[in-house]
Amino acid sequence: MRWAALFLSLALVMPAVAQPVRVGVSHSPPYRVAEDGRFSGLYLDIFDEIANRLGWQVQYREAPYRRVLRLAEDGQLDVVLGARRTDEREVYLDFVAPAFPADRRLFFYQTDTHRIERYDDLYGRVIGAREATRYFPRFDEDTSLMKELVGRYENLMLMLERGRVDVVIAPELVGRYTLNQLGLTASVSPYTVPGDPVYLAVAKGSPLQAQAEAIRATVQAMENDGIYQEILGQYLDQGKP
Repeated sequence: MRWAALFLSLALVMPAVAQPVRVGVSHSPPYRVAEDGRFSGLYLDIFDEIANRLGWQVQYREAPYRRVLRLAEDGQLDVVLGARRTDEREVYLDFVAPAFPADRRLFFYQTDTHRIERYDDLYGRVIGAREATRYFPRFDEDTSLMKELVGRYENLMLMLERGRVDVVIAPELVGRYTLNQLGLTASVSPYTVPGDPVYLAVAKGSPLQAQAEAIRATVQAMENDGIYQEILGQYLDQGKP
């Protein structure tokens, strides 16, 4: 009843969105999937639920992630899905709600001797990591680690399967999704690292800024009624060893 009353009060005060909400989508499975004009993925499943509850019409636009950010900065998009907060982006984005899961960093392995119990276990291991990717500061800045940098997680998981690397570090959902897509299995080390908050961001100057409170309330309602965890669970189940 409390949430029903809150939504009613928000509906009475928030301005209607008269035009489609313009959302940028870069192809980054399983978060955002853009193939042949069709859009899906975890972030879109969550966002579609938010949009449906708030009665929005949505228009998705595919572009590489850096271009999505530029389009939002130029006022050509209303929403960026899965944005991480930085001082630079604060200039043109309103980080409305951490609407998407903060993906843990996992260490996948095949052989028990390569199981990672603590950070120091990484020394002496060949660690597969995606190039130009930030995981967490200590790991990113540690020049004593033996890192094998590759452009795609698919290749890293195949290298793990073939024994060319001892461990692969990956965000949880990406790692599980990639294993599932390849039909492979791997074990997950006990040592994990929390991920950073991931936001639903609205371009500053967009009419959608006026609905920031309604967005936050909707995300909270989804968590309270279990639909958020239900959506997330569909992706967490993928690729479990």
